[in-house]
Amino acid sequence: MADTKYIFVTGGVSSSLGKGIIAASLAKLLQARGFKTTIQKLDPYINVDPGTLNPYEHGECYVTEDGAETDLDLGHYERFLNVNTSQANNVTTGRIYQSVIEKERRGEFLGKTVQVVPHITNEIKERIQILGQNGDYDIVITEIGGTVGDIESLPYIEAVRQLKWELGDDNALVIHLTLVPYLSAAGELKTKPTQHSVKTLMESGIKADILVCRTEHELSDDIRRKLAIFCNVRQEAVIQSIDAPTIYDVPNMMLKEGLDTVTLKKLALPDDTTPNLERWNQFLQRHKNPKAEVHIGLIGKYVELQDSYKSILESFIHAGAENEVYVNVEYIHSEFINDSTIHNKISHLDGVLVAPGFGERGIEGKIDAVRYARENGLPFLGICLGMQMAVIEFARNVLQLKGANSTEMDPDTKHPVIDLMEAQKEITHKGGTMRLGAWDCKLSKDSIIHDVYNTDMIKERHRHRYEYNNKYKEQLENAGMASTGINPETSLVEIIELKDHPWFVGVQYHPEYKSTVASPHPLFVSFVKAAHEHSIQHKNAKMAQK
Repeated sequence: MADTKYIFVTGGVSSSLGKGIIAASLAKLLQARGFKTTIQKLDPYINVDPGTLNPYEHGECYVTEDGAETDLDLGHYERFLNVNTSQANNVTTGRIYQSVIEKERRGEFLGKTVQVVPHITNEIKERIQILGQNGDYDIVITEIGGTVGDIESLPYIEAVRQLKWELGDDNALVIHLTLVPYLSAAGELKTKPTQHSVKTLMESGIKADILVCRTEHELSDDIRRKLAIFCNVRQEAVIQSIDAPTIYDVPNMMLKEGLDTVTLKKLALPDDTTPNLERWNQFLQRHKNPKAEVHIGLIGKYVELQDSYKSILESFIHAGAENEVYVNVEYIHSEFINDSTIHNKISHLDGVLVAPGFGERGIEGKIDAVRYARENGLPFLGICLGMQMAVIEFARNVLQLKGANSTEMDPDTKHPVIDLMEAQKEITHKGGTMRLGAWDCKLSKDSIIHDVYNTDMIKERHRHRYEYNNKYKEQLENAGMASTGINPETSLVEIIELKDHPWFVGVQYHPEYKSTVASPHPLFVSFVKAAHEHSIQHKNAKMAQK
């Protein structure tokens, strides 16, 4: 295909309507028709990236293969499309302004006054088109963060207006995601919020080509006709997006509504194929018809906001479907785990995952959870900080190294079994300075992890500053904590296991970032399988007692 087509997804009325899921679902349908498709996210906040944001503020920070700290929507893109994203797939206002200011300092604007229009909007347009210029994609979908009418979104909306005009009608379109609320007192759906949202968009010079309407109730033909007339779109372009049991239902729902058909028509692209969703629907079939259930405790300190662990939760869905079991994730706040509460919180579980994080809050509860899993033969998976907690717990309670800790929590600990990476000791800036992105790891034969991956070398994504301290490696290994994954370049320990335990694995990297519908992560698949086996054994033991 000669020219890349561009689709812009904007939002109105309210945040959290699911622009990312709609964008990913449309991309999935177009990909399933044979079009090479990618998605990017433009975020209007001034942070250079989400890496320094508290998870309570913005959910998890997703890390790409090339080491970019990005918005969690990129996780949805990868999970739906099974294609890696990159630094170019997420752009923030902070990065836009940073780039423009650096250009001004270098004298690239030849003495001109630097302004939002044209300099900021030109930078935005350049970033939007980067993915379309290398010839890898037929279609680039760009999700504009925030809500139409927000002050911080205006430069992006203006850039889209200019770009739509420059590219021409057949090469770009705008999908506007909006809300059609149901007023129970009146007993009816209301279109006025959508009308006002579209009007706001038109005041900025952009006409919506397609309306996607989030709703709790079915849209009647009368409501669709009303929306079409007052929002100046064809009735076939009024797409219903009703609440779904799972986000993975949305591609099929958009297929039924004809979103892909309308899109192809407006972009003057051939509509002569049917989306091949066979593999996707096989996953859905297994996900919705589990043969068993397992209970896994997610031990963390951001459990009040599920988006903080979004990739982990989705990985459990993928792994559960692969094992044909329903994974019931129980959120357990590590601050509330202590000697008096731990039995009630953990004893009934089939597995324990100690989640990643930063800082000392809730650390002792995580260590207690590790100890319980280790001493009671409970399947255990520690991710990043969770792996480090496993090392600390083992050092304290098996090696009897009193006060063993990470220097992140206790800079003066006598036994720093986890320490700041050497390359991090001179760093003062926080943003984008951790060990990030994909790194090699060599696996030991005759280990759980080798059985999991069935290969000698893997490449996984990282996001951390602190590491396993190799000074304690010999002691830990002699006592039974095996180092079964080593980075060949730095000799850093990436994976630990316990020899005398049914399933106990800690990993320094983040396996959840690479789990997709088409390729469930093998580590999660193995962990869920171990939890299922534990559940069966537990039930059999109970029956034997009776």
